[in-house]
Amino acid sequence: MGWLDPPRAADYITNQSVINSLSTTGARLLSVPLSELAPEEERSPRRGRRKEARPGELLAAALELFVEKGFAATRSEEVAARAGVSKGTLFLYFPSKEELFKAVVRENISGRFAEWEQEFASFEGSTAEMVRYCMRVWWERIGSTRASGITKLIIGEARNFPDIARFYQQEVIRPANQLMRRILQRGVDRGEFRPLDIEYTVFSIVAPMMFLIMMKHSLGACVPQEYPLDPQRYIDTQVENLLLGLCVRPGSRP
Repeated sequence: MGWLDPPRAADYITNQSVINSLSTTGARLLSVPLSELAPEEERSPRRGRRKEARPGELLAAALELFVEKGFAATRSEEVAARAGVSKGTLFLYFPSKEELFKAVVRENISGRFAEWEQEFASFEGSTAEMVRYCMRVWWERIGSTRASGITKLIIGEARNFPDIARFYQQEVIRPANQLMRRILQRGVDRGEFRPLDIEYTVFSIVAPMMFLIMMKHSLGACVPQEYPLDPQRYIDTQVENLLLGLCVRPGSRP
């Protein structure tokens, strides 16, 4: 009867070579981590996804805390705790709070400039349409998101952290300024805009954006409820007023 035959089973189990073999196999199994006992197709993707997701979770947690508390008041251990990892894990990816902040800026703001450069390089409409598109897209992708709070942080803390200020100048201010200059120069070169002081006209585009950020993160709490500000309506109004001053003639505006 094979395995069901009690005498044979007893003989088999008392066989010394079998006992030695079972002992060796058991020892090997006990030395293997439980996580590795799962089939390869079940454990590898799971571990890979976690490794890839962790930096994103840390950056999201850091963005929230930097906007809520500012750069100086945010502690690395708070970021790790909010992301659900240890402080040691945080430092594996970002060796200092300064490097973490730089990564947050690149992830949410400066990393988008390559995307915007491509969009404007292939833009087929008028320059007036481009200016309108530029300001609307800025609001949709940056201004209306939590990332706009980074600008408020820089305004409030740049003087106390000169290295961070220099980084922001290099990664955000200069690329944005250069992009807007090219847009304005395009309008002048194509005869759509009158001759301009391009260097200072850039400020006319930036100022409404900064106002919206301050309203969103600071001034809005001081504004009476009977004076609500609709961001999209505000942008449309500012663009129209700006184009009235930029365009050679009303007919050049869409």
